[in-house]
Amino acid sequence: MGSDATVRAYRENVEQIVAMVFQTMLEVETQPHLAPWNSYPDVVTAVVHFTGAWHGAVLLECTRQQACQFARLLMSIEIPEALNEDVRDALGELANMLAGNLKSVLPPGVYLSMPSVIEGSDYSLDICGKRAMERVPFWSDLGIFGVTLVETAGRFDSSRRRAPEPSAA
Repeated sequence: MGSDATVRAYRENVEQIVAMVFQTMLEVETQPHLAPWNSYPDVVTAVVHFTGAWHGAVLLECTRQQACQFARLLMSIEIPEALNEDVRDALGELANMLAGNLKSVLPPGVYLSMPSVIEGSDYSLDICGKRAMERVPFWSDLGIFGVTLVETAGRFDSSRRRAPEPSAA
């Protein structure tokens, strides 16, 4: 099975995991959305990378307002007026929960990175060695958000040349 087909095969798992995490942690029901996910100018993105037996990343993308709502629901706090540490922590934790649950359906021997949170749309996120990507938009009462699963070639792909080892003098 090719890389694109492999990542597409995980789509059903992504849909189930997003539904379970958002229902359990936020009491928010989600449904896959038929329209493609289009990033917004005020987007916030949380990323968790996979290494080991399978290389890739999962991205959770939402608006700033949604991120604040997610923080309110996850942490049982008043809704933050702006992005702050609580909001970043909540979004990173949601991405981490998605990645941790996805890990159970990936090949054994997969490790997770710490989550990273990126604010705004004026950036370029280049995941080196990208081989396949499946972007799934979701609808909820809080609006449309996106979850993306990316497979990469891995750290030392055989198609890449490694620099020669320095010789001992």
